[in-house]
Order: sequence, then C-alpha cells, then structure tokens
Amino acid sequence: MRVAEDLNATLHTLMSGRQDLYLLGEDVLDPYGGAFKVTRGLSTRFPGRVLTTPISESAITGVASGLALCGDSAIVEIMFGDFAALAFDQLLNFASKSVSMYGSRVPMRMIVRCPVGGGRGYGPTHSQSLQKHFVGIPGLALYEMSHLHDNLAVFEEMLAREEPCVLFEDKVLYTRPMHGVEAPFTVENTGGVARVFLDEQPDCVIVAPGGMAHRALAAMRSLLLEEEIVCTLLVPSRLYPFDVDVPAAPHVFVAEESTAGGTWGAEVAQAVHRAHWGRLAGPVTLIHSADSVIPTAAHLEREVVVDEAVIHRAIREVIRG
Repeated sequence: MRVAEDLNATLHTLMSGRQDLYLLGEDVLDPYGGAFKVTRGLSTRFPGRVLTTPISESAITGVASGLALCGDSAIVEIMFGDFAALAFDQLLNFASKSVSMYGSRVPMRMIVRCPVGGGRGYGPTHSQSLQKHFVGIPGLALYEMSHLHDNLAVFEEMLAREEPCVLFEDKVLYTRPMHGVEAPFTVENTGGVARVFLDEQPDCVIVAPGGMAHRALAAMRSLLLEEEIVCTLLVPSRLYPFDVDVPAAPHVFVAEESTAGGTWGAEVAQAVHRAHWGRLAGPVTLIHSADSVIPTAAHLEREVVVDEAVIHRAIREVIRG
C-alpha cells in the first residue's frame, strides 16, 4: 500500500470509530477528495462531518479550534503546508494556549495536516518546509509523516495528547510504498521512533524526519558501498517535543529539508550535545537545503533542495576529512 492510500484508510478508520470527529479543508469533498486524494471517499461516507471550506486557512483552523474547545475532535487539511503561515495566529494565540490558559487543562483534540516539501516542481510558495517556524510553542506538538510508521497509530497518539498537533506530510512520500527498507538494512519501530540499522557498531547516527528518510537511506547505502561507513538512521514520528534515545556513535548528523537558522535540527543538536557530548568526536552536524527560494524548474530545484548526494557528501567529509 502506498502512503497516500494508507493515510486515506487511516482517516476512514478514525471517522468510523469517532462520531465526534470532523474533517475540514478546501476541496476535500468527493469526487475531488483533496489535492492529493487523501480525503477521497470520506464525504460520501460521512457527509455531515466532512466540511469543505472557503479559501481561508485562518478561518479553517479557527473553526477546528472552536470544535476542539467545545469537546469535539477536528482534523484540518491545509492544501499546501506553505499556507499554514496564514493559520499561524490561530495556532499560536488561540488553539495552543486554550489547552492551559483557562485555569485547568482543557482537552483540545485537533490535528492540522500540512503537505510540505519540494521535489514536485510546485515552485517557491508551494514547496517549502516550514517546520522550524512552529517549534517551541507551548501546547503545540509537531509530528511528521513517514513511510516507516503506522499512520493510524500516529493519529491516535496525536488525538490522545488532547492538544493541538501539526502533522507535516512530505508530498514526495504520497506515492511511495509503506514500511519497506531494502537489504542489508533492518528497521525496528519502538516508541514512535523508526531505527534503520546494520548489525554492527555504527560510525555515525543520522537523525531525520519522515520526509528525509528515503534520502537518508539512499545516502546510507552509498556510504556503505563506496566508503565503508556504517550509519544508523533514526526517524521520529514526533518532532517536538523531541525525545529520542540516540545510540552510541562518535558522529551524529541531523538532516532536514528546511533552510538553516533556528531549525528543528538545531533543537535536536543541542539535546544530543547536552546528553552525549562526552562521547562525541565533534559537534553534531546539521544538513539543510540551500539558503534560497525553491525554483520551479526541476534542474534548479535539485540544486537547492537537500538530497541523498548532499547527505552523503556531508557525512563523508566529516568522517573521512
């Protein structure tokens, strides 16, 4: 099953089991079923609880926040995650604060789904990865979709938190198959963290969100075959608050698609450095996309967005010098 199909099945299961769950977004009704077809079939099956909306991300998120504040559950689909910036005020000043600012904890069961990332030729305002702009907001949890995690389990975890969550979904994953990694690597999933590894001591650990996982895996393979460098990959489903047990290795790398500066990767780096600095051979290395807008032309986009070659080169330079 491909990732988009698994997401669709997850939403069907959730809405079937939760009569208080609403889904809101632009063009989510059948026959369109959302820009990436993740909501296909839901409005036909649950006509009263799948609500198509005007083009106003702030209004959509505000209505979902109101539903959550009143005790219902809500999932918002932002057609392109870039426009979550228009919902930032609702998330920062209403939804996240509503959990705790009324004197006692208020359950706020809402999830904002944000398709993000380049690689599809959608240009500067439809290809960004804005995760870093949401890090550190009290009462707001951040997750990222992965082909290595069970989507239903991740959604159930987000709803069980009873606080607003943002789920980033890298668009290039929608057509990829779920779960598999190629030999000689093995994958284990424990506590919401997928670990991809070889049965030997790693030379380095790569921490990467779900949208970067397949690129990190490709780099791991080329590093093994060309450089004899053994890597372990950690892919957390929850980005923030960050809580990942990093195995012993002399080098740690964090790969993310955002541009540098105040990023999720920087948050991970300081957490890893604080916990493991005594056994590291050097500082945690951050790997980002170029400091640029994302071009529409495919050959120019490849020069900007971080890929497996960039990850390979960064790790080789640090370990081999």
